[in-house]
Amino acid sequence: MLEGKGFIDEPIDPKLDLVKEINRLKKERNAVILSHFYVEGELQDIADYVGDSLGLAQAAANTDAETIVFVGVHFMAETAKIINPQKKVILPDLKASCSLAESAPAEKFAAFKAKYPNHKVITYVNATADLKTMSDIVCTSANAQKIVESFPKDQKLIFAPDKNLGNYINSITGRNMVLWDGACVVHEQYSVEKIADLIDEHSDAEFIAHPECEKPVLLLAKHIGSTTSLLNYVQSSSAKKFIVATESGILHQMIKACPDKIFIPAPSIDSTCGCNDCEFMKLNSMQKLYNCMKYEQPEVTLPEDVIEKARIPIQRMLDISK
Repeated sequence: MLEGKGFIDEPIDPKLDLVKEINRLKKERNAVILSHFYVEGELQDIADYVGDSLGLAQAAANTDAETIVFVGVHFMAETAKIINPQKKVILPDLKASCSLAESAPAEKFAAFKAKYPNHKVITYVNATADLKTMSDIVCTSANAQKIVESFPKDQKLIFAPDKNLGNYINSITGRNMVLWDGACVVHEQYSVEKIADLIDEHSDAEFIAHPECEKPVLLLAKHIGSTTSLLNYVQSSSAKKFIVATESGILHQMIKACPDKIFIPAPSIDSTCGCNDCEFMKLNSMQKLYNCMKYEQPEVTLPEDVIEKARIPIQRMLDISK
């Protein structure tokens, strides 16, 4: 059983048809399965909705299901619980954390925020629920520019926790937001030199990147955008080959959408396989999903006061993003 592992550790009969059983349990539990683009392809395929953080938050807000099964990482399940405090939210593995969320401990951020008393706080959704309680509004990579530009130009802003996304938004909006020094280990590990070599090797390819990447990487990119933006771009572009700088799970959807095109994962500094995976996203598995739905555990819970305070900035984001 659970016992500190972060997931239900029960052996599963290898002959069991997991797809069939998960779909059966979904009906029995009146559940909806929400999956991020970065988990394994078979998990994306069994989900009712697959998307980026904004789309997943919107899907969580609109579901009528009694149980939300979140196939992603912990902060995403927390967001679903904040939006739906009366619903049960379960996650296949509680240890599916996020390096970016972990880079901004609430108590340290509170001290940081106190240094800038006249600033409004924009918090990237990749953050803990506690950090969201200290925020004026939440954003995702898909709507960050729109959220920032919703404030008057003379309004002083703090952006946390991703300094790379914050730097990028500063560059395209002309703002000078104060940035918390946090980053995603996946998107910070790309090798500019290896990517440049790959671009030279594949002169017919377009290089596209997520704005969580560092500035030198973004300067090489033909298109910069959220996972959904990257997916839309490869479908609309006339190019037949792409080098993709974001977590490799998105390639599953790109290949499904464009089977006639070639997708090359951008190499990281220490990469030997030519890909860059999020170890936390990859903690999710079909076996854990099955046990999670069978026992409706592990459950994601939050104190009522945290839910009440964090819901305000999340709802503001949802209202602006309609």
